[in-house]
Amino acid sequence: MSLSRFALLDSLFGIGVHSRNALYDRGVFRARRLQGPVVSVGNLSVGGSGKTPFVLLLAELLKARGIKVDILSRGYGRETRGVALVSPEGTAREFGDEPLLLARRLGLPVIVGEDRYLAGRFAEEKFGPQLHILDDGFQHRGLARDFDIVLITSGDARDCLLPVGRLREPVSSLRRADAVVLMSGASAAAFPLQGKFVWQARRGIWPRSVPARPVAFCAIAQPKNFFQQLRTARIAPVAEASYRDHHAYSEKDVRHLQELCRKKQGDGYVTTEKDAINLGAYLAALQPLAVVSVRMKLLDAANVIDTLLRVVQERREVREKILLAQ
Repeated sequence: MSLSRFALLDSLFGIGVHSRNALYDRGVFRARRLQGPVVSVGNLSVGGSGKTPFVLLLAELLKARGIKVDILSRGYGRETRGVALVSPEGTAREFGDEPLLLARRLGLPVIVGEDRYLAGRFAEEKFGPQLHILDDGFQHRGLARDFDIVLITSGDARDCLLPVGRLREPVSSLRRADAVVLMSGASAAAFPLQGKFVWQARRGIWPRSVPARPVAFCAIAQPKNFFQQLRTARIAPVAEASYRDHHAYSEKDVRHLQELCRKKQGDGYVTTEKDAINLGAYLAALQPLAVVSVRMKLLDAANVIDTLLRVVQERREVREKILLAQ
């Protein structure tokens, strides 16, 4: 495809994004509000910024403060429709891999639904109006939020809009954010962050009982990052295999990985938590298998949570005063 064709696609996508945002900004499209406060966690690009580990960490930090929390998610990749409460004993086909991972790790209510407002209403009817974390919510403007957190990576500063690049929105959309989390060595100087809370987070893996000569495989947005993290942790895979993000593994995939292990004289496998979920019933066929957790550390976490809760409370008090005055 020619450069001019790429530029045209980039421009057309940008026009669509700008038009949609303008309709919300001008009140033509209205966001619906839940009873409980909503904290959105999102990004600018398609996958790979660390939203799921950040949602896990944020929920754990709030839970440690004694705050009741639930998570609202689209449930990307599931084969079902409508609003549903994620069962930790369920499958990725029912709920999506990331919501299932959140439910299993946190022990908190995770509700999936294409319409996050309806998911939130379901949550409030079942659990009361507690704090809602809106997973991957920056572009889901149909649900009003009390605080917007956006994760950015170093690559976002120089990337292009879809379908040419990986950006879902231009960097200028950060004006809607309340806080920006710098990931993957991102520099604050590369982004328009005036008036924003700027936080920093580091992501790493927690490998345990990894075979000496493993075949490493994953189906995540940035597979090269996972393989590099393994090497940094002094784990040397004899072979690597990657699949598209959210890939549902098949019997053919498992046979390929087994053959790769035999061919390279490997002694086992290593993958991510999300991939272990997507393996489903095939998990037992790849043994020994080390499942590596992704962990995130938020710098000055106590102050971050203090700030988040303070701003949310202040905004809700202002809104209540306005409603009483009407």
